[in-house]
Amino acid sequence: MSFSKAVVKYRVLILIITFLLLIPSVFGYIGTRVNYDMLDYLPKDMETVIGQDELLKEFGKGAFSFVIVEDMTPLQVASLKEKIAQVEHVESVIWYDSIFDLSVPMEMLPKKLYDAFNTDHSTIMAVFYDTSTSADETMQAITSIRKIADKECFVSGMSALVTDLKELCEKEEPIYVAIAVALALVAMMLLLDSFLAPVVFLLSIGMMIILNLGSNIFFGEISYITKALSAVLQLAVTMDYSIFLWHSYNEQREKYPDNKEAMMVAIRQTLTSVIGSSITTVAGFIALCFMSFTMGRDLGLVMAKGVIIGVIGCVTVLPAMILVLDKPLQKSRHRSLIPGGGAFSKGIVKIFPVFLILFAILLVPSFYGYKKASNEVYYDISVSIPQDMPNVVANKKLQSDFGMATQHMVLTDSTLDPDVTRKMISEMEKVNGINYVLSLESLIGADVPQDVLPQEIMSTLKGGKWELMLINSQYGLATDELNDQIDQLNVILKKYDPKGLLIGEGPCTKDLIETTDKDFRIVNIVSVLLVFLIIAFVTKSVSLPFILISVIELAIFINLGLPHYLGQSMPFVGPVFISTIQLGATVDYAILMTTRYKEERMHGLACRDAVWTALKTSIPSIIVSGTGLFAATIGVAIYSDVDMISSMCVLLARGAVISMILVIFILPSMLMAFDGLIKRTTAGMKKSDTYSSSQTRKELYV
Repeated sequence: MSFSKAVVKYRVLILIITFLLLIPSVFGYIGTRVNYDMLDYLPKDMETVIGQDELLKEFGKGAFSFVIVEDMTPLQVASLKEKIAQVEHVESVIWYDSIFDLSVPMEMLPKKLYDAFNTDHSTIMAVFYDTSTSADETMQAITSIRKIADKECFVSGMSALVTDLKELCEKEEPIYVAIAVALALVAMMLLLDSFLAPVVFLLSIGMMIILNLGSNIFFGEISYITKALSAVLQLAVTMDYSIFLWHSYNEQREKYPDNKEAMMVAIRQTLTSVIGSSITTVAGFIALCFMSFTMGRDLGLVMAKGVIIGVIGCVTVLPAMILVLDKPLQKSRHRSLIPGGGAFSKGIVKIFPVFLILFAILLVPSFYGYKKASNEVYYDISVSIPQDMPNVVANKKLQSDFGMATQHMVLTDSTLDPDVTRKMISEMEKVNGINYVLSLESLIGADVPQDVLPQEIMSTLKGGKWELMLINSQYGLATDELNDQIDQLNVILKKYDPKGLLIGEGPCTKDLIETTDKDFRIVNIVSVLLVFLIIAFVTKSVSLPFILISVIELAIFINLGLPHYLGQSMPFVGPVFISTIQLGATVDYAILMTTRYKEERMHGLACRDAVWTALKTSIPSIIVSGTGLFAATIGVAIYSDVDMISSMCVLLARGAVISMILVIFILPSMLMAFDGLIKRTTAGMKKSDTYSSSQTRKELYV
């Protein structure tokens, strides 16, 4: 029994099985952990990552926060400190009374040390957690600390940022999907020839999205970017497949009186076209898996899986639903609002040299903007969330009241001579932007034995293998000044302790910058190469892949170059994610038109007539596809308060429109200009005869 015949015969069973699979998928979705820490995706062999593991292993410390306490007496602060220390997964809390008894005036501290941790109305305590930066236990501990201290304290640090980000995303994510579905529904109702069909499409796609999200349980966890974007992206990039089936089914209904037979033919036709179309999309997502920053692999695998599940649903679940609801679907048919493109296409073909000139004019400034914008991205995640979030407020207070912008940690050999350590600290404190270096050696003089320090401090700062030091910097995260400072600190550290490790949010972010910069180049090459090979295979041509990719790459250059000219900054994942997704998802528009052009040329049409026919017949599908991707993402872009997500959706929405426009206007001109080359370098076109009689032209333009 053929596949299409089996789908038609067992349509009810297919729907029952799908509904049953939704049950474990919902539990899988709920049970999939979400990781909100971008730094957790750095390669595990980096010194900063190794250092974080050593810190947890040696001291039982994973995450770290500064807590600012305002308008409290020393006794009240001490009481609050004890309450915070009792919070589950708080490993230790360090404040003044960890070193001296409260009977000793705080002013007895060295002035530099006193000023570093106190103002006239506030003081700072350091809180260490026994779990990692983005662990659920750490986030719960921070939530508990905020409840204990109420309005009098502010919790800073990466873990506090992750906690705020999680709360914001969990509130917004259901609304993302609702907005995407609503706008996609409106777009399809306007552009398709049925009011009910879009509802059926979205039900089918929705079930495939749930199956995809539920199956993520096998990965253990996914990133918050993946969770936020995967449903919207899957809806956007797989919507075309449903439209292909619907159009094919209605065409076959006019040929076959039996709607089941019409559906069997439609499934066979759709399967062929959808597989060809989806391969480039999957290739774009697979290219992300080549990133050493493994968030790319996270999104790439989830979305490649989503596209494949979407294709399966398009040729199984959707045909079953259409057959079950065939009568109401046919009654809801109406005329599509997309106008005929005959005269419009004729005009484009007639003045094609204009668009070739436009291509040449756009290429240089768009590529320049693209290169510039790629270097103007931001890495500080705190700028991507509303500035009234608790963590952002806390960080601003740290910077304005205490001159603290970033904190580093240093692990040195615990057997290192204290005098050597003091020399190293002295050099480090002379580095521009360093406020202080806090260590056992800085707390006591050279003539005072370390044994006099309380055990709480000793166990916090010194273990069997490592000694821990805290370094405070005036420079903001991911700035050139901070990165230069980290380089200088590393040089000093390695001079005194070659095995020493500089860790913390600043060094990790510096590694992130260097890692993603390399990834950007690798992923671009891989994605273009994969798509090039797919186009070459599909079109059986050497020249067509160059032409098609050049058009879509120009669209990518324009899309990613605009932020430079608009004075905007993209999140660091923007260029690498969008360049691959836009290429994989929108090159289909070009393949659709080129395939029709090739067919018409091989059937003997002259170049101009073949291009006109291909453009006229492709415009409706390109508009529906591009508008669908735009509609599914633009609403999320406008609504989201998380700039990381909002910016990505803006780029996706704008990229869909730009690709759509360039394929409609630029690609036909390229096909006409390089027709001779295409004919010589494409299998099956060399021997094709050309006709262009006046009668043929008359028939074509009717």
